[in-house]
Amino acid sequence: MTMTKVKSAAALPLNAILDGDCIEVMNSLPEASVDLIFADPPYNLQLKGDLHRPDNSHVDAVDDEWDQFASFAAYDKFTTDWLAAARRLLKPNGAIWVIGSYHNIFRVGAALQNQGYWILNDVVWRKSNPMPNFRGKRFTNAHETMIWASRDEGAKYTFNYEALKSLNEGVQMRSDWVLPLCTGHERLKDEHGDKAHPTQKPESLLHRVLVGSTNPGDVVLDPFFGTGTTGAVAKMLGRDFIGIEREAKYRKVAEERLKNVRKFDREALQVSASKRAEPRVPFGQLVERGMLRPGEELFSMNKRHKAKVRADGTLIGLDVKGSIHQVGAHLEGAPSCNGWTYWCFKRDGKTVPIDVLRQQIRAEMQN
Repeated sequence: MTMTKVKSAAALPLNAILDGDCIEVMNSLPEASVDLIFADPPYNLQLKGDLHRPDNSHVDAVDDEWDQFASFAAYDKFTTDWLAAARRLLKPNGAIWVIGSYHNIFRVGAALQNQGYWILNDVVWRKSNPMPNFRGKRFTNAHETMIWASRDEGAKYTFNYEALKSLNEGVQMRSDWVLPLCTGHERLKDEHGDKAHPTQKPESLLHRVLVGSTNPGDVVLDPFFGTGTTGAVAKMLGRDFIGIEREAKYRKVAEERLKNVRKFDREALQVSASKRAEPRVPFGQLVERGMLRPGEELFSMNKRHKAKVRADGTLIGLDVKGSIHQVGAHLEGAPSCNGWTYWCFKRDGKTVPIDVLRQQIRAEMQN
């Protein structure tokens, strides 16, 4: 992992922190070379004066120069320019995540659509430990919003539905994520013991984003790299990253952080795949390989029906013949039937679903 200035677009600088303005750097990189972009741009908070707690202690708010813009028009131009540069970098089936607050996310959303991106979801990150509203004049600002968009309408973007479902204890992942702010040992500090970056995002947030919308080996770019959360999680998950950061103090912290990050082993990087993505196994292959024999009887799960296997991989019942699905549907008087989960065979006095045999073949194909 290196820190460098981009001088040529001849090669993609993987696993590097690039020094410079994000728009200029992105425009210097090869077109259509990135699978995913995660962007945490300046929020343009427009803070007026210092913020104090009820005990009069000072709140370390975001008042850095990089978050200050002369007007909404200036911020809109900046947003339009970096989104255009980002879209140029995305592969045809690439996607982008942009995170923001009420100060900027609505303007970013409009700019995304104006640029030709196709919005897939907005995800609410609900902070389980938000900073309270000290003045008591507004609701506690307890969430941020992420917009997930593909480069184009109709793009075949990555969405690891089953993996996210597994992360959520077998329940479909929703668009509201309850995760804590970055605190404790995860919060990076500078040499004075202060926050190294005022808006450092938690690794749990990036873990969910990258597990859900990338695969091992994908290239993930973060144009506002900060202290490197995107890079750290990408490295752990076996993704390549490119970070762009113009502030030397943040690059230094990110560099040290990434030195201590280890990639998970190959087996740990595997995630639950969609059943549709698994290799197709024809029932006839079970017969060809002798896993089931012509003339062998199959039994329905509910034990009401049976049929015999034929040499061509079809079944024959009392008054019907056809595929495992067609025969099952006919016997049940149903419009359709998943024969793999409907039929069983007997071995050593035990009833075994035929799907067990299909999974054995799939396991062989993947090794």
